[in-house]
Amino acid sequence: MASTIIDSRIFGDMFSDARMRDVWSDENRTAKYLDIERALAKVQGQLGIIPQEAADEIVKNCELSQIDWVKLKAKTEQIGYPIIAVVNQINANCRDKLGEYCHWGATTQDITDTAAVLQMREGLALVEQDLNDIGNALASLAQKYRDTPVIGRSNLQQATPITFGYKMASILAGIDRHRERLQQLKPRVLMGEFGGASGTLSSLEKGAMETQAGLMKELGLAQPLISWHTVRDTIAEVGAFLGLVGGSLGKIAMDVKLMMQTEVAEVFEPYAPGRGSSSTMPQKRNPISCLYIHANISVARQHAAALMDAMVADHERSTGPWEIEWVSLPEIFCLMSGALKQTKFVLQGLEVDAGRMRSNIDITNGLVMSEAVMMGLGPYIGREYAHDLVYDLCREAIAKNRPLIEILAAHPEITKHVSRAQLEAMCEPANHLGQAGVMVDRVLAARR
Repeated sequence: MASTIIDSRIFGDMFSDARMRDVWSDENRTAKYLDIERALAKVQGQLGIIPQEAADEIVKNCELSQIDWVKLKAKTEQIGYPIIAVVNQINANCRDKLGEYCHWGATTQDITDTAAVLQMREGLALVEQDLNDIGNALASLAQKYRDTPVIGRSNLQQATPITFGYKMASILAGIDRHRERLQQLKPRVLMGEFGGASGTLSSLEKGAMETQAGLMKELGLAQPLISWHTVRDTIAEVGAFLGLVGGSLGKIAMDVKLMMQTEVAEVFEPYAPGRGSSSTMPQKRNPISCLYIHANISVARQHAAALMDAMVADHERSTGPWEIEWVSLPEIFCLMSGALKQTKFVLQGLEVDAGRMRSNIDITNGLVMSEAVMMGLGPYIGREYAHDLVYDLCREAIAKNRPLIEILAAHPEITKHVSRAQLEAMCEPANHLGQAGVMVDRVLAARR
C-alpha cells in the first residue's frame, strides 16, 4: 500500500511523472546493479582477471527475472545494504561455483553509487526533454505576444507597460540557461565509481585501472580520476541544478496564479470541465497546476539542501551521510518531474486575454504613463523638475478622479512647451514599450 504522495494511486500522477517513478523504482535500481555486475564480469573476463567461463556464466545470470524479491528484501534488512543480497542470488544461480567470481574486487558502494549515476542519467534525460518542451512553449508565447502590451508590476503595483511576449521571453532565457547548465554538468556528474574498500583498488593485484576503464566504457560513463566515495559534490550538484530549475518553475506558477486572480484575469490555466472548481462556490476556477508546482518545488529545495548535507562525510567511507542520498535523490527527481509536467501543461495550453491586459493598463486613467510624460517633458523643463511636477499632477488626478491627460493638458507650464497631441502620444502605452520587442527577438534568435 502506497503511503507517500509520489507513490499514491490517487495523487501520484499529479505530484510526479510515471516515467520518473520508473527510473527510481526498486526494479530499475536492481536492474542497474545487475547491469554493473554483468559489465564488470564481462570486462574482467576479457582482461583475464577472472576465468572467461566464469564471466560468461555470471553474464548469463545477471537477469532481473531471476531475482527473488522476498529473499532480497529479507537479506537487505539483515545486512543493511542490498548489493550482497543481489550478488548472493547471482552466485547461487551460477553453475559449478563460477559465481564466486562475481563482484570481483568491488565494494558495495561502488555498485550502489554507479547504479545511482545510471539512474540520474535516465532521470536527467527526462528533465532535459521536459525543459526543451517548456522552452518551446515559452518561445511560442513570446513570439505570438511579442507586441501585446501588458502592465509591468513592481511590488505588486502597476509599474510601466511591457509586452506579454517580453514577460515570456525573460522566463525563457532562464530556462535556456538551465538547458545549458545541464549540458555542462553531464560530463562531471555522469561518472561511475569502482574503487574497492577504501577507494584505492587494493583488492586487485593486476589490471585494476584497466578494469575501471573498461567498466566505465561498457556502461557509457566517465572514468573517475580518483575515487569519490566520500566526496559527493557531483550528487549535490545535480540536486542544486534541480533546485534551480524548480525556482524557475515556481516563478512561472507564481505569475500565472497572480494573473488568474479575478481582479486581474489576464491569463488562465488550460480549461477542462470541472477542473479547479470549488465544492461550495460554483463560479471558481482555481489555478490547480500552479498549486502543485509550488508545493513540489518547495519540498524539492529541501532535498537539494539535504544533498549538500550529505557532502559532509567522514573519512573514506561514511557513517550515515551517504544514506541521505538514498532518501533525497529519488524524491527530488520525482517531485521535479511532477513540477515539470504541470508546467508544461500550463504553458502549452495557456489562455491569454490580450483585451483584459489592455484594460488593466487603463484602470489608472493614465497614471502608469507618468514616467513617459516626465521623460517627454525633461528636455523642456529639466528632468528633476519634470518629475516633481508630474508627481504633483498625478496626486491631483487621483484626488479628482480624472484622466492624467486632462490634468496635463490644462497645466499652462506644460502646454506652452508641448501640444495635446504630443501629450496624448506620451500617454499611449503602445508608444512606450521600450526595447521589449528587440529583447524578445534576441532571446528567440539565441535559440536557433
